[in-house]
Amino acid sequence: MARTISIGAQGFEGIRTDGCFYVDKTGFVRDWWLGLDAVTLVCRPRRFGKTLNLDTVRCFLSTEFSGRGEELFGGLEVWEDPAMRALQGTVPVVSMSLAKCKGATPDGMLASMKRVIRVAVEDHRYLLGSEALTEGDRDFLARVSDDMDDAVAADAVNQLCSMLRRHWGVAPVVLLDEYDSPMECAWTHGFWDAASDFMRSLMNATFKTNPALGRGLITGVTRVSRESIFSDLNNLVVATVSTPLYQTCFGFTQAEVDAALAEYGLLAKRDAVRDWYDGFTFGGVPDIYNPWSITQLLQFGEFRAYWANTSGNGLVSEVVRRGDEDLKADFEELMRGGTIEKVVDEQVVFSELGTRPDAAWALLLAAGYLTSPGPVPEFPEDEQRRLRLTNHEVERNFDRMVEGWFNAAAARYGRFCQALLAGDAEAMGDYLSDVTLHCMSSFDTGGRTAEGEPERFYHGLALGLLVRLRGRYSVESNRESGYGRCDVTLLPLDGPGGTDPAIVIEFKVFDPRREKTLADTVARARKQIEDKRYVEGLVERGIAPGRIRTYGIAFRGKDVLVG
Repeated sequence: MARTISIGAQGFEGIRTDGCFYVDKTGFVRDWWLGLDAVTLVCRPRRFGKTLNLDTVRCFLSTEFSGRGEELFGGLEVWEDPAMRALQGTVPVVSMSLAKCKGATPDGMLASMKRVIRVAVEDHRYLLGSEALTEGDRDFLARVSDDMDDAVAADAVNQLCSMLRRHWGVAPVVLLDEYDSPMECAWTHGFWDAASDFMRSLMNATFKTNPALGRGLITGVTRVSRESIFSDLNNLVVATVSTPLYQTCFGFTQAEVDAALAEYGLLAKRDAVRDWYDGFTFGGVPDIYNPWSITQLLQFGEFRAYWANTSGNGLVSEVVRRGDEDLKADFEELMRGGTIEKVVDEQVVFSELGTRPDAAWALLLAAGYLTSPGPVPEFPEDEQRRLRLTNHEVERNFDRMVEGWFNAAAARYGRFCQALLAGDAEAMGDYLSDVTLHCMSSFDTGGRTAEGEPERFYHGLALGLLVRLRGRYSVESNRESGYGRCDVTLLPLDGPGGTDPAIVIEFKVFDPRREKTLADTVARARKQIEDKRYVEGLVERGIAPGRIRTYGIAFRGKDVLVG
């Protein structure tokens, strides 16, 4: 009989005592412990078992679970090692998660982080009765509260480790889950500097200038640059999606997925499962699956974008939306199922996300939205890597993300597409004016609006067309056609003998130096279509001239004219 699946369960103790579905990843506890690294950062996409693995480490090491080794770990990989069995339940552990520290203001985020620190300290309130503590220790513990000052908060775990070591006679382990969650939120809301100052102090005091620390284990999605967060942490070992370290410890392997499908009677759907949820490569191991999506599939038996509905893509959406026209053009290629080649430096520098496209690709790869098939280059930060969307689930996620950019004008945008296919230029202009009015500000690039850099808006518009017309048209932008590059081309997928029209669109911004009206701007756009012979490029691709429509679209601020 198939085991019960506990959806969303991230506590190892509950999963084991209730006999729920569990894929044995306890080998990670052994591998990490025997690796002897002082501080380890493991970077994996969201919902890949980071929280559960950290809780597994806690349950195995912590003095809180002393004497429960056979109950919790009997029959699992880590329990097969006699040396590890002797270690179980003998180490004090400080455990924290910053996953929910996502305040929209600096004060709100700092307050949530202080609550996490306060709870971590209160988990060891038994220390107040310890003879190993001094009156100074007790005074410090009394100052740890939700409204403690920043200095106390940053130093709290450091001081707690000293007390734990004196009480137990064993150097404690500190576990920090989703360390970069508040950093991502701070960048999105525009207060990165304020958040990073406190985070730098906390990380340094906890993991660097902490003589009482035994070992540290940190998880997150991104490897935030050493200069911004890990300023002095030169004892850090980093396991990213490209390194072989712990490559099968997070996520399900193909063999583990096959075993799970067989247990729940779904093995016949193996090929569809691969299309939807496979595609991740960690280190040198391909065919890694997202555990969240697989367990949801096992529970409900339906193919859906489960991960996309839960993992959060606010940061990714912001980075792509704010990106320049080249980034959006590359993104269009990915969404058409193509591949691109980029240099990827896996150290994400948040301050450069809006200015360096390679920083954006590093984020997308780390977050799991892109995969890099094939072997990892020896020096990946210097060599180009092939990138593509990871799987069908990710594609569906990005479709919704792009549609979200146009939410304020969703109905108008849909009618614009209908008018475009119907050949009604006047209606196109009316609807596009409304779309532009509501959406241009959403393509703000951090101080420079889309009106100042209209290409960013046009490429966002092209991505919207790609999503809206997927399955009926291939949408291309800034591609070679005839003797030049047109802004947007819609190629019908019903083939040379079909009935859907091919469409060429050229955007122009009103130039008061050479034009008096928007009609003049439309005329300039149409003249470029003719002079550059864009139509000839489509005819050469098998589209009959009678099926080709051309439009010039002129913008002046948020005023639009189509002709």
